[in-house]
Amino acid sequence: METTSRAVVEAPDAEGGQQVPSARRTVDGYLEAPFPWYGLDEAFSGPRWLMQVGTAADGAVEHGSIGHGDEPSVRHETAGEDRGKFAVVVTVAANPVRRSADGTGLLEATSVSSAAWLAGVGLLSFTWPGQMDHSLRDDWLEQQTETAWVLADDLSGEDWSTLSLPVDGVPTPFHYRESEFGWVLAGSTREGVHVGAYGRGMSAYGLGFAVVRDIAAYE
Repeated sequence: METTSRAVVEAPDAEGGQQVPSARRTVDGYLEAPFPWYGLDEAFSGPRWLMQVGTAADGAVEHGSIGHGDEPSVRHETAGEDRGKFAVVVTVAANPVRRSADGTGLLEATSVSSAAWLAGVGLLSFTWPGQMDHSLRDDWLEQQTETAWVLADDLSGEDWSTLSLPVDGVPTPFHYRESEFGWVLAGSTREGVHVGAYGRGMSAYGLGFAVVRDIAAYE
């Protein structure tokens, strides 16, 4: 996941005051995926919106994100300011190590850790510390991204707890952690994909996930 995943998080342009997801795209990329997409289940009645897809080195769609609630923004925020309530669901194809389409190399396997890392860095992309000097943000982002990777690589560690949430109506175990920026969770489904999620302002404990039956309706 190293090659494609690191492209997901870019240093946000805080100077503009507010920013919607920088890689927001149309439904086209989602329709190219050979796996089902996941979002919050029908118990969630708020806004839903497409964000971005990520591809492997051979161009195949490998993961993507769907947002729910208030579209998150990066702002210079003051203490106590309402930053909106949102949850983003990340779907990751469960792929083994495999040869690239041109046969010149190997593509990395994906796992629950892949979903956890994508969710962790996704949360970082909308939690830029407004009080930090602009010149320091690249160092901060690199440091926090590396931390997210280390945490995702140790899902059995003390930073994670276990949370059971419904997936297509079936109770499913997830790895879960909270931070000053929000929460992150990751698990697997019976449909052959891994699911990660991140958010703030919305409790993860009451969420449920389900296959998106018509992704085109999100456009």
